[in-house]
Amino acid sequence: MLNESSRYYDIETAKWQTTSNQTIVYLRRRFLPSPQRFEVLQEHQVSEGDRLDNITANYLHDPELFWHLCDANNTMHPNELTAQIGRLLRIPLL
Repeated sequence: MLNESSRYYDIETAKWQTTSNQTIVYLRRRFLPSPQRFEVLQEHQVSEGDRLDNITANYLHDPELFWHLCDANNTMHPNELTAQIGRLLRIPLL
């Protein structure tokens, strides 16, 4: 159902039966993993104009793998990672 590079690829599905007997299949909740479980490849200091897709493309060679940076830096919202100039981002080893 989901691409192997998706952050939700390994998440289990569940089913919910409505009162009108309709079955709704959904993904179970995904919890952020502990940032300590990631091996850090290097760090990146956020500069003015940095975009997460460009940072991810540069370090991980795929702009769609931004969620690995989110997990390694303990954030659910990708925009938080580049909001503060000077912030050090942990770039995880995949």
